[in-house]
Amino acid sequence: MDAYEVNRARAQLALFVADVFASVPRKDQRAKGDCYLRGLMLDGRRKSIQ
Repeated sequence: MDAYEVNRARAQLALFVADVFASVPRKDQRAKGDCYLRGLMLDGRRKSIQ
């Protein structure tokens, strides 16, 4: 994967996150949505918001 593809994937993820968490009323919770989804996609067995 080259730098262009990485940036394209990041942009697509940002649009997806904005769509999924649009209905969350609190701004701080919407901001954590991106972190949460990225964490779920990382390698590793245990998943948490931390």
